[in-house]
Amino acid sequence: MFSEKTPDKTLSIFLALSAGVWGLYWLPLRSIEELGVTASWSVVLFNACPLVVLVPLLLFNYQQLKGLVGPTILAGLMIGIAFNLYANGLLETTVARATLLYYLTPIWSTLLGVVWLSEPLTKARIIAIGVALIGLFLLLSNASSSNQALNIGDLYSFMSGIFWAIGVSVLNRWAAIPILPLLAFTFLATTLFSALTAGLLPANPVPDLQAVKMALPAAAFWAIFIFVPSFFIIFRISQLLFPGRVGILTMTEAIVAIVSAAILIPEESMLLLQWLGAGAIIMAGLIEVLFGYSKNKVDSMTQSSVLEK
Repeated sequence: MFSEKTPDKTLSIFLALSAGVWGLYWLPLRSIEELGVTASWSVVLFNACPLVVLVPLLLFNYQQLKGLVGPTILAGLMIGIAFNLYANGLLETTVARATLLYYLTPIWSTLLGVVWLSEPLTKARIIAIGVALIGLFLLLSNASSSNQALNIGDLYSFMSGIFWAIGVSVLNRWAAIPILPLLAFTFLATTLFSALTAGLLPANPVPDLQAVKMALPAAAFWAIFIFVPSFFIIFRISQLLFPGRVGILTMTEAIVAIVSAAILIPEESMLLLQWLGAGAIIMAGLIEVLFGYSKNKVDSMTQSSVLEK
């Protein structure tokens, strides 16, 4: 579907759109919770559903992992830990702070890209990160309980962005990692870590079987038919673009999350500053796409340098 010959601008558009789908993540989780599956266990149920499809695909395509078992497991583990931390951060602290701390990701992705993957640190990238972070701050400017003391949820959210950046960097470093096995390891890791977290959290009883049966169809539909395909695209494109660019473009998730909540939940309507913040994030993406270094361009420059020598 996508290859190294696909133009960076095309990859960037598909990445931004696919990340935006994850801005609706709150919707199925809230629906599952309303059916009687408590918040933490709703994360477990949601991430367990795709395993019905992904585990058999992993077993039938295990030969694709030849020589790549370690990197695939590492990437899946890092991303799975990131999702678990982010979900629990949303439960333990305010949504605004959880989102803001998680979306420091472009910084970590850029640092890892520069140090580990020889990603060029350009003025356009620095400006794009700055504009994106300002936009994110404005987007979350109407958050309530912003004066709440720091707690474990803030640490969860902060760490989730770092683990996500590591996972994306591993994907970029080993661009031959097969995506379907990676999806299986990711959802498996997320499910296991989420179940462990849910079981350890106090006052978080295991939901009864009837509630699980009622919530299962909605969870399976959203997880398998909506989020797995979008994740497939995100993972594949993350192998082809620099991690820093990936970190900036996936911030469309924050826009979709807050705008969709503003539309569907009347009490969460957006202020003018928040709309300006959403516009700033879009502008940051445009700066990165139009003026940032493309991986294809850097690879071409590297090859030309080698040939000249």
